[in-house]
Amino acid sequence: MVYYYTWGFIFGTFKFLFSHWTIFGWAKIAGEPIQFLDIFVPTTAGAIFSMAIFYFLSDFLMERAAAKRKLAQETALANGTEYIPKRKFTRLNKLMVKLKMRIGIYGITILAPLFLSIPVGSIVCAKFYGHHKKTFPLMVVFMCAYSLLMCAIIYLLN
Repeated sequence: MVYYYTWGFIFGTFKFLFSHWTIFGWAKIAGEPIQFLDIFVPTTAGAIFSMAIFYFLSDFLMERAAAKRKLAQETALANGTEYIPKRKFTRLNKLMVKLKMRIGIYGITILAPLFLSIPVGSIVCAKFYGHHKKTFPLMVVFMCAYSLLMCAIIYLLN
């Protein structure tokens, strides 16, 4: 059983959407009974743990990325080579801004961590709505609701 808790936590930290199904499938293949809470607790704890780390470190990570871009530009100038910056207005960036404008804080906190991944979704939420005090609690509430819903679907279908 510790095996399922460990892997549930690990899968919950990165790709939350498929973690419940994976743990349930492994238990079913092994022929071991697994309870509702044996899936819900580790995957949700892993998701919240990863969300907290990446949400609260997002400022540091974005500043670090900006410093690396600036260093690359200065190095190119010092070497006499041409610096070609990465495109800022990519399709994905435009899509994220359109989503932000259309669905707001609730939509971004619902969709970003689930469909992107927990780390990337947390950084996106922090980038767009990090100045709101309710952003992180909303993310936690929605992750718990998703986890509850997924576990309920698993047990209703099987």
